[in-house]
Amino acid sequence: MDLPTVAIVGRPNVGKSTLFNRLVGRKLALVDDRPGVTRDRREGEGFIGDVAFRVIDTAGLEEADADSLLGRMRAQTEAAILEADAVLFVIDARAGVLPADRPFAELVRRSGCPVILIANKAEGGAGMSGAYEAFSLGLGDPIPFSAEHGEGLGSLQDALREVLPEPDEEDEDEEGGKGLRVAIVGRPNAGKSTLINRMIGEDRLLVGPEAGITRDSISLDWEWRGRRIKLHDTAGMRRRARIDDKLEKLAVSDGLRAVRFAEVVVVLLDATIPFEKQDLTIVDLVESEGRALVIGLNKWDLVADQPGLLKSLREDCTRLLPQVRGVSVVPLSGLAGEGIDKLMQAVVDASEVWSRRVSTARINAWLTDALQRNPPPAVSGRRIKIRYATQVKSRPPHFALFGNQLDALPKSYTRYLVNGLREAFDLPGTPIRLSLRTSKNPFDKG
Repeated sequence: MDLPTVAIVGRPNVGKSTLFNRLVGRKLALVDDRPGVTRDRREGEGFIGDVAFRVIDTAGLEEADADSLLGRMRAQTEAAILEADAVLFVIDARAGVLPADRPFAELVRRSGCPVILIANKAEGGAGMSGAYEAFSLGLGDPIPFSAEHGEGLGSLQDALREVLPEPDEEDEDEEGGKGLRVAIVGRPNAGKSTLINRMIGEDRLLVGPEAGITRDSISLDWEWRGRRIKLHDTAGMRRRARIDDKLEKLAVSDGLRAVRFAEVVVVLLDATIPFEKQDLTIVDLVESEGRALVIGLNKWDLVADQPGLLKSLREDCTRLLPQVRGVSVVPLSGLAGEGIDKLMQAVVDASEVWSRRVSTARINAWLTDALQRNPPPAVSGRRIKIRYATQVKSRPPHFALFGNQLDALPKSYTRYLVNGLREAFDLPGTPIRLSLRTSKNPFDKG
């Protein structure tokens, strides 16, 4: 279903992100008392009763030079206004109408888009004088509202019902679902937002030389070769010991949620300084969360003239990341738009491997051969016996072994089995889970 679009705009710190969270029904946007927390446009599916819509949270509108970070943030907000079917213009009812509100009220009015004026922070009747003052903006009757407490939702529902077009039905993709969920993660300034802008063909996300511009995890719908993709851009992930700022801690936890929500995670490395300790930590996180994985070597155009470098980096990957042996390592340049098709093909392939199921007959034929080639060791003179194996789950592939004394099986032997499963059933780069289930039969003497 193609939902109508609603953009939330206003100067900084009037409660736009709190309103966004209220409309989507969960805490997707970062909220803090400091102004300027939201930088990118963030999107979600909002609803009030039977009124459903796509909602965009925007950066606070501020006057700024066009080339500055604030100026680029403002341009993103203006783009959201142009895209919207309706605008929720938010003021702080307790502060009343400030001089900074007026030029942006004029901007919204000139857009020609239907505007609903929200006098936020008016809970319990507080700030009603400020709400009345909002009449002077010329945007119609203000709705006294409290995003924090949910007051005024009925009035907002009625106003939206009046101005929003009816949603259009839309065919689902060939998969019959909501598309493949892909998160792009990495250290700060690895080029994640630049890459996504190039993928979707527009300057949708803020980019610049300043590290840490992205704070929220941003979700975008995209289509690649007829396949629906839901892309998640995330804040740069740094070691927690180096994070003092509360907002950055929130941003990193937001990135972790994006990893858990994704089916495939692209860990983006800076090809000029790849496989830093933090890169390896991020891959460990993705593997521990059981997500399909692809490694992108971004900024490849800066090092492409070095012969043998790609082969060397792939060997480094095998050595440094044995837990995801065979993972795809794709050179690309987000800035130049090179390697994106190869990256996306690797993403689709990784998703298929992650979802693969193997028949029990094939697994046990492999197990018989693996045990003959390298039998399990004995413990206290008693041989460990593995009798049977089966796949219990996919996404990621999860296998169970049944036998006796399996809790004494050395880690080196379980690694041998996992590597054997990976090679025998073509499971490169995906996390593999192995459960050991010891027989409870009291008559089993081994």
